[in-house]
Amino acid sequence: EAARRSGSGPGAAVASQTGASLAALAVKFGERQRSPHCLLVKEHQVREGADTAHPPRRTLFVLNVPPYCGPDSLSRLFSRCGHVQFVDICDKPGPGEKKEKSKSKFFNHKTVKGFQVAYVVFRKPAGVQAAKALSQEGPLLISTESHPVKTGISKWIARYEASIVDPKELKAEVDAYMQDYDKKMAEEEAKAAKEEGVPDEEGWVKVTRKGRKPGLPRTEAANLRVLEKEKQKRARKELLNFYAWQHRKTKREHIAQLRKKFEEDKQRIALMRAQRKFRPY
Repeated sequence: EAARRSGSGPGAAVASQTGASLAALAVKFGERQRSPHCLLVKEHQVREGADTAHPPRRTLFVLNVPPYCGPDSLSRLFSRCGHVQFVDICDKPGPGEKKEKSKSKFFNHKTVKGFQVAYVVFRKPAGVQAAKALSQEGPLLISTESHPVKTGISKWIARYEASIVDPKELKAEVDAYMQDYDKKMAEEEAKAAKEEGVPDEEGWVKVTRKGRKPGLPRTEAANLRVLEKEKQKRARKELLNFYAWQHRKTKREHIAQLRKKFEEDKQRIALMRAQRKFRPY
């Protein structure tokens, strides 16, 4: 709350989104739907440099986006207001950062469920003002005959078909990723070998594990042996100190053994001294 009042912190970006006036844009899924659904839209306004992914004055902030309305539907819905560069759908509002587009076809795909928020980025600022003026018009259709939105069984079938992975494509992507990874690791090792033993600007030398006795990585069997020893040690300690009287008895026995060993050592030392005594006659 304090960060929101002072205008700093992540909550300030959210407060700037919901605090200003919102225009209600009526939309309908299809022509047969009787009651419209309202999208709440406003111009995206944040502090300078707070949101690098969504530029101000050219970004339309959209609330209450239904699950069946995806990026393609929003792009087509607002394309009448101007050229839409991209649409970013998130589970909640907040500052975003520019991130590289995922090149993977099988990994790093996050599915947002439920009602969402969206950022529609136009090429020109006039597109944002035109989109806000759409609230004066009638309900807009999300699913049309030319651009239908799949729902129900057809959506489940399409999702299931998309979930089936082609083994050849998956293998090609994994092989390409491993090649890039091996190349990156080789470059890092070459750089580390080149900088080994070379002092930096302050005269410090980086110490590595490479030397006469480099550290060997633990194998799975070695890890299992270490875990087993720790487990046995913990079990012995728990059994030894299970009762307080056991602990006291163990200490008394240990002290008695130390005293007995001390007396034996005294006798042995006295015997050794007597044997070393010089007797000429």
